[in-house]
Amino acid sequence: MTTLNAKYAHAAFGLRYLYANLGEWRARAKILEFDVQQRPVDVAEAILAEEPRIVGIGVYIWNVAPATELVATLKRLRPDVVVVLGGPEVSYETETQEIVRWADHVITGEADLAFAQFCRQRPAQKVIAAPLPTLDRLALPYEWYTDEDVAHRVLYVEASRGCPFACEFCLSSLDIPVRQAPLEPFLAALQRLLDRGARQFKFVDRTFNLNLAVSRAILQFFLDRYRPGLFVHFEMIPDRLPDPLREVIRQFPPGALQFEVGIQTFNEEVAARISRRQDNARAEENLRWLRAETGVHIHADLIAGLPGESLESFAAGFDRLVALGPQEIQVGLLKRLRGTPIVRHDAEWQMVYAPQPPYEILQNKRIDFATMQKLRRFGRYWDLVANSGRFPEATGLHSFAAFWEFSDWLYRQVGRTHGIAPARLAELLTEYLGEPVRPHALGERSRQVRHRCERAAIRDAN
Repeated sequence: MTTLNAKYAHAAFGLRYLYANLGEWRARAKILEFDVQQRPVDVAEAILAEEPRIVGIGVYIWNVAPATELVATLKRLRPDVVVVLGGPEVSYETETQEIVRWADHVITGEADLAFAQFCRQRPAQKVIAAPLPTLDRLALPYEWYTDEDVAHRVLYVEASRGCPFACEFCLSSLDIPVRQAPLEPFLAALQRLLDRGARQFKFVDRTFNLNLAVSRAILQFFLDRYRPGLFVHFEMIPDRLPDPLREVIRQFPPGALQFEVGIQTFNEEVAARISRRQDNARAEENLRWLRAETGVHIHADLIAGLPGESLESFAAGFDRLVALGPQEIQVGLLKRLRGTPIVRHDAEWQMVYAPQPPYEILQNKRIDFATMQKLRRFGRYWDLVANSGRFPEATGLHSFAAFWEFSDWLYRQVGRTHGIAPARLAELLTEYLGEPVRPHALGERSRQVRHRCERAAIRDAN
């Protein structure tokens, strides 16, 4: 079982679930992890050195291009090796994908149990739809994190799967209902990870604070066991933060918690168009409370390019979010993820997406291609200047209009969005602002916070 991770620091959570649930086949199985920086031919060499009969490959939006090359190489070299694919990128629209044409089989959906059944008895059909498992039937994967994982990688964990909402840009809109993992075995597994020295946990639950009793119990678990260096990341519903949760959250020391809060849009007409339900007033009140009363690091998301949202509307939403004071604002372009119903707006709103992953919006009826490119650069430069925390003196740029002008100027100076050293960026900021700007060093906590476990390309959806 293998995959190409986005980075070495990202342990393959799905492979460990498959391995944990292989039953009698586990003794004959092995996990091999690679990353997208490695050449597919070298990955193929390492895989074939194990002399496998079956190769299972996890395919995601960030690795589908090199994974396609890998599968083609494997089948050219060893056509007798059975290649089976799984993962969100191949769970929908399978008939149109080159990687599927090369592979022998594809398991769509959650393959935790279906992969083991495949190994026991290979089916005749190429595309195998996995029945949705209840989480109480699954063996937990956490003991299969190695000591190296614990020491050097962010550990992914989940207390639930699914989402009750139907936001049309997100794969989770297809994953209903929400299924909860049995709490006591889950907490026991977390305890064993803590006992082994684990200190960084990334919850992949789409709606961690949906179930109040469970989310409060998990937060209390970490609070009771807090030690310096503990860092826990949750994805939160922005408009649901009742008092029982607040009571626990406010007790954590600064930097121990990071909340990823998907605002996505403040435009209520656009939100209704894409079936997104959100109480904006309550979300704003929750963010103000988090900033005023807690040490939580807030990572808030906005999506540019949604059907019907203009540049002016997006700018107004951005400034509204800036005023709430989150430490990070992730500006991401809309992606056309396979299987999501966002495609129903293509004709009316003239949605044009890139043909290659991550399938980002190129233009639409309200925002032309040139402006969308400027928005892409705006998001990248905001990440370098504001989100990084390196340039606290640059407060004069903390509005959409001011940063939009700076972003346009910066691109004219350097002609790129990557590979700009902090010292060089400080020189450019000094030149633009007319006053000295120094790059501040990142502390250890800032480095942990800046490590984005599954943002943009890492997550299935923005």
